[in-house]
Amino acid sequence: MIVVTAPTAKIGRRVVGRLLRAGEPVRVVARDPGRLPVAVRDRVEIVEGSHRDAAVVDKAFAGAEAVFWLMPGDLRAPDAMTAYVEGSRPAVEAVAAHGVGHVVGVSALGRGTGAASRAGHVTASLAMDDLFAAVTHYRSLANPTFMDNTLRDIRSILGDGVISGPLAADRRLPMVATRDIGDTAARLLTDRDWSGFAEIPVLGPQDLSGDDMAAIITDVLGTPVRYVQVEAGALETAMLSFGASHGMARAMADMARAKADGLDEGVVRTAGNSTPTTFRQWCTEILRPAVEAAHS
Repeated sequence: MIVVTAPTAKIGRRVVGRLLRAGEPVRVVARDPGRLPVAVRDRVEIVEGSHRDAAVVDKAFAGAEAVFWLMPGDLRAPDAMTAYVEGSRPAVEAVAAHGVGHVVGVSALGRGTGAASRAGHVTASLAMDDLFAAVTHYRSLANPTFMDNTLRDIRSILGDGVISGPLAADRRLPMVATRDIGDTAARLLTDRDWSGFAEIPVLGPQDLSGDDMAAIITDVLGTPVRYVQVEAGALETAMLSFGASHGMARAMADMARAKADGLDEGVVRTAGNSTPTTFRQWCTEILRPAVEAAHS
């Protein structure tokens, strides 16, 4: 039995689909099972509730051989360490209590870089990894920025022809599609011939700058789009407007500053850690339909 947390999120949904196609028995932890597609609901065991809840994960992990762990950020948590580390402790205890042999977790690049200790969400994610690695065989999916974050710019693309970010317009960094993260996780969960702790970088096929992204979006959408750099502090202000606590908003700004200081540049891209989805492909298959739906 493989347990999947956050099965309605982009990555978790992809993991569930891949595991079911592989014929694996799947149990999901879902706060709202009604958000699961009917075809999925009919083929999985469902434990209803939050995977931050000790009773829920204790029930879900009983008899499990492996777990896919995705801890979403909690905007209302006082800080990132509380959201990721304290939020994961019940699951770590349940993994140990039930002898779950393998866990694959969604985390971030940055371990070993000078910026890792002051990188907000990333610092907390790396500490979360250490908790799981202490009690079971663990693989951390070390991710850069998600291509899918560009979906947050749909309103400004339609309104002003703008995408924005905290990095300089010509600063190139790795980006990855969430579907490739899900595929990597599913492979590790189905082929569990691994042990100990290791990070698995999931880097995407190429580094991109804001200007590169804007040029590709312009070409795919057929409308001019430009990149605008914003201060990291503006991210903090935006997060507060979305209802985030001061600590979680500060963690977002700290992560942005750490990326500018080289957080995502500690791993060299190789054939083994490069994933297939290009930004152009992602824009064509994901962004353009989303923009067209928002425009209609």
